[in-house]
Amino acid sequence: MTVHIGAKPGDIAETVLLPGDPYRARWAAETFLKDARLVNEVRGMLGFTGTWKGHPVTIHGTGMGMPSLSIYVNELIRDYDAKTLIRIGSAGGMQERVKVRDVVLAMSASTLSTPSRGIFRELNFAPTADFGLLKGAWEAGSRMGVGLHAGPIYSSDVFYDERPDLNEQMRRHGILCVEMEAAELYTLAARYNRRALAVLTISDHLLTGEELPSADREKSFGDMVEIALSAAFA
Repeated sequence: MTVHIGAKPGDIAETVLLPGDPYRARWAAETFLKDARLVNEVRGMLGFTGTWKGHPVTIHGTGMGMPSLSIYVNELIRDYDAKTLIRIGSAGGMQERVKVRDVVLAMSASTLSTPSRGIFRELNFAPTADFGLLKGAWEAGSRMGVGLHAGPIYSSDVFYDERPDLNEQMRRHGILCVEMEAAELYTLAARYNRRALAVLTISDHLLTGEELPSADREKSFGDMVEIALSAAFA
């Protein structure tokens, strides 16, 4: 047990999927895992462990933003020896070719700041995905026929952004979408020599204002979870 995770030794699998929303963790576990059981509910942050095609998998919420994710990922790695960590979450599209319902595989994650910034001081560290996971996810998504993109994303410190000038420069430099967690996940994975990837469903679009209807979210998010699981065990 840790301060934030009440799971017992052996309750957490080596492969962990990380949605921000704890209720999405419950939905994903009930939908995709066999014999899923609750292993954590400290502070309402739900975690479940079961199996997918015979492979042990944990699906654990992280909360919103890099500081919250940093707490859970640090403890999952240091105290439970998680080895493969895949963020599954929503993102806002930033390029015209990236459509609502598409899935983005984050090759790299730019950011203004992360909880790890103090370690690097003057260095602008470039956090990136694990290539093996990225390759497995691309192959899985291609087989499924989903709208698929791989490239750089932006991890924001804020949800209600007021920097249209910065957004324009990111679009100019090919940033595919914006979310709030991947940069710190990739940094921690690099620090502890673990595998990490962010698989993101485009739920809204900064250019068009389009949003994914609530009735369609479950199916679209399901594609993302299936891609993440397939990548983990490719």
